[in-house]
Amino acid sequence: MHSERCRVLMVYPRFNAGSFWNYKATCELAGALHPAAPLGLITVAALLPAAWEIRLVDLNTEELAEENLGWADLVMTGGMLPQQEGTLAIIERCRMHRKPVVVGGPDATSTPHVYAAADFLVLGEAEEIMASFVSAWQSGARTGVFKSEMGKTDVTRSPTPRFDLLKFERYLHVGIQFSRGCPFNCEFCDIIELYGRVPRTKTNAQVLTELELLHALGYRGHVDFVDDNLIGNKKALKQFLPDLKRWITEKDFPFEFSTEASINLADDSALMQAMSEANFFTIFVGIESPDSDTLISMQKKQNTRRSLQESVHRIYRAGLFVNAGFILGFDSEKGSVARDMIACIEDTAIPVCMVGLLYALPNTQLTRRLEREGRLQIPDDTAPARQFGDQCTAGLNFETSRPRRAILADYKAVLEAVYAPGAFFSRVRRVGRMLDCTNRRLELPKSMEWQELKSSWRLLWRLSTMTGDVRREFWKTLVDCLAHNRRALPYVMMMVALYVHLGPFSRQVIGQVQQQITDIDKGRHPQIPAKQRVLEVMATG
Repeated sequence: MHSERCRVLMVYPRFNAGSFWNYKATCELAGALHPAAPLGLITVAALLPAAWEIRLVDLNTEELAEENLGWADLVMTGGMLPQQEGTLAIIERCRMHRKPVVVGGPDATSTPHVYAAADFLVLGEAEEIMASFVSAWQSGARTGVFKSEMGKTDVTRSPTPRFDLLKFERYLHVGIQFSRGCPFNCEFCDIIELYGRVPRTKTNAQVLTELELLHALGYRGHVDFVDDNLIGNKKALKQFLPDLKRWITEKDFPFEFSTEASINLADDSALMQAMSEANFFTIFVGIESPDSDTLISMQKKQNTRRSLQESVHRIYRAGLFVNAGFILGFDSEKGSVARDMIACIEDTAIPVCMVGLLYALPNTQLTRRLEREGRLQIPDDTAPARQFGDQCTAGLNFETSRPRRAILADYKAVLEAVYAPGAFFSRVRRVGRMLDCTNRRLELPKSMEWQELKSSWRLLWRLSTMTGDVRREFWKTLVDCLAHNRRALPYVMMMVALYVHLGPFSRQVIGQVQQQITDIDKGRHPQIPAKQRVLEVMATG
């Protein structure tokens, strides 16, 4: 047997720059380098033998030094689709240095063939398979594929992540996880394929232990529950929130929380109240479309049979502000959808909206249907996901039902409308008036209060030096919040800070979409072959 000691270099791949979520400009205002810390890798680190030495390098916050590669016996990496190019670059560099590399994570699990150059593939939830990998490595194996059955892992066995490996000051927030899986069945979503439709939850004690460690390590501020639908198991959540409230009260409110949840949260006043009392301040909701036929077609019926405007406003009145996702390009769209989508965003008063184009992710019901219909387009495998930022800058990787140009024109119209300074800041002002912050508290040490003050001055200076509508709308918003709901000011300023990224980013995407429209008008739009046509050519060739 080989030595039980091993030096492991964990490398978190760089996100593609063209992503809605890669808001570097907003991070800079807060003195951070990247939005979120790499929770997946530090969870894997906790599954490795205690005798193994571990270093973590996040390529979103620093470069990979030759010294670190020289030190390592083994490199571990992996991430999501917008990190695919970065992950492949890490594999290539490891091969040049003859360092064995292990790749895992959701993208490798969905498309293992893309990562065939890696020495090891760890596919699925790590808790089930890391022991097998460690045993194989210690027995001398230097290649292999380790795979677990998806959606079956007992998350009560998941270890406390190695938060000690993080440099907290580099991030806007740190993540923890309460549950995996989602009970719904959205056609385009890969979460149910990766983690199943039966949400599995950690014990209350597990999550509080993670928070206790973060607290002991000196972290304070924003903690994100990374669950894909925190309310997927309402019964378990309702049992957890009172314990969380007691813990955070005893600790004098060192953290405030964000998460993702489905819109039916608005139907449960008691649950919203419990989340607010436990210091949750914002949620991300996938609204996708205001059209009921489209929602039914995509199997997102939980968003129908309700007033989206009233549902969102109920969440505001419970003290939680809403960020939301919207998608264009569904088969069920009947003519232009831009006007209705813009009206929905304005009526609900959601400032931060991720508006994107439908993308058929690997191993989803949507992808399987498009394959059966011969409509899924095949990218160039020599450069997988090279241009992929996220659904804002890439999408429609299939033959669309209505004309592609019409979808792109709608997309451009929505972005132009909702991210015009007047429209964005008007929505922020309305949220600022509705948001009930009675239960909100966050106590920071003096050193962090000074950092927060510096961040606020950076934001004031940045927006005060902008020209035209942005500066005027900012001051209108600040005065309005101070006049009508001073307690909401920290959250109004959060939304305003995001515009430092979203304003320029929306203009960048609008320019890219306009170029695609121009290319279509001039007959230059690249036609990626649909799978069925390729098969037919192969069969007759």
